Amino acid sequence: MYDQPLPQSILFFMLYAAVAMTAIIASCYLLLRRGNAFAPDNTPPIRLRRWTAAFFASIAMGHLWYLPTAFLTSSGDMKLSLLVGASLDFMIFFPLSIIVMLTILQDRRRPLWPVPLMTVPPVIGVVWCIVSRSDALVPAIYAYLLLLGISLTIYLVRELRQYGRWLRDNFADLEHKEVWHTFIVLASILLLLSYYVLGIGGPIYEYIIQISGFVLVCYLLWRVETLSDLSISHPLSCSTEEATVIEDTERNGLPQATYDNISSLLQRFCIDTQLYLQHDLTLSHLAQAIGTNRTYLTNYFSNQGITYNTYINNLRIDHFVSLYSEAVAKQRPFTARQLASDSGYRNYSTFSVAFKQRMGQNVSAWMLDQA
Repeated sequence: MYDQPLPQSILFFMLYAAVAMTAIIASCYLLLRRGNAFAPDNTPPIRLRRWTAAFFASIAMGHLWYLPTAFLTSSGDMKLSLLVGASLDFMIFFPLSIIVMLTILQDRRRPLWPVPLMTVPPVIGVVWCIVSRSDALVPAIYAYLLLLGISLTIYLVRELRQYGRWLRDNFADLEHKEVWHTFIVLASILLLLSYYVLGIGGPIYEYIIQISGFVLVCYLLWRVETLSDLSISHPLSCSTEEATVIEDTERNGLPQATYDNISSLLQRFCIDTQLYLQHDLTLSHLAQAIGTNRTYLTNYFSNQGITYNTYINNLRIDHFVSLYSEAVAKQRPFTARQLASDSGYRNYSTFSVAFKQRMGQNVSAWMLDQA
C-alpha cells in the first residue's frame, strides 16, 4: 500500500507541476474574482465556489506533499511519506470532493458534518500503520473504503434523482441547472484517483492520473461557473393590474376557491398572456402571476400527472406548431431553430428533446410528415 514512487521523468514533472499550478490558479480565481469569465451573464452559487476553491487547494497541497517522495532513496522513508500523504488525502481531499458533490445539488442544504466523520476510521488506520510500521490494518482499510464507496454511490444516485425531480417541479428552463453528467465525470475521475491512492497501477498509470487531475480541475471550474444559482429569484416581467390584485389577495389569505379554479387562472394569466414564453419562468413566478401559491400549484400539476416543466414545455411546443403552421400557410421563410427561439427556448437541443418527448419524433421527421 502506498509504495510507488513518482516517476523520475522531466515530462512527468512538467505535467505534475502543471496540474498543481492549474489547481492553485483555479482556487485563487474562485476565491478572489467577483465576475464570471466563463459565463458573464450567469451567477454561480457562492457556496459552491468556496467549497470548490478549497477542493482545488487540497489538490495543489497534495501535489506539493507527494513531490519529495520522488527524491527519497530509502524505502522506509518513502513509505512513511506516502502514508502521511494518504492520511492527508483521507482528511482533506476526499471529504472536500464529497462536499463539492453535495453542494452542487441545490434543492436543499444537506448536512455536511457527517462527511468528515466518514474519514475518521481510515485516518486512524493509516496513523496506526505509521506508528507501528505495520500493514496489518491495510485489508480492513480497503474493506472500509469499498463499503464507503458503495454506500456513497447509492446515496448520491438517490439524491441526484431527487434533485432532478425538484428541477422539473420548479423550473421551466433546465439549461445550466442539470448536473447528472457532472456527477458521471466527477465519479469517474475520483474512481481513478482512489485507484491511485491505493497504490495500484504501473508507471503509465501515473501519467493517466495527472491528466485526469488536470481534466478534473478544468472541468469542475467550468461547471461551477456555468451552474446557475437557483436560490436567486429573478423579477417577474409580468405586471398586469389583474395579476397584482390577485397577488394581494394571496398575501391576505388564499381561499380554497382559488385552488379549485387554478385551471382557469392558468388559462387567463399564463396561456392567454403567453407568459410561458418568458425565459427562466419558475414555478414561484407562475404562482405569483396567477394569484396562488407554489404549494397549491405543485399539487395541481401533480394531480394532473405532470410536472411544471412538462406543462411549460407542452405550451411551448404547441406554440412552435402554431408558428410553423402560420409560416407554412403564409409561405414565409423560416428555420426550426428560429421558431424554437420564438417559442421560448434559449437552447435548441433542449427544444429538440422536449419536442421528441411530446410529439414522439424529432423535429425534422415531424416537418417531413407535415409536408
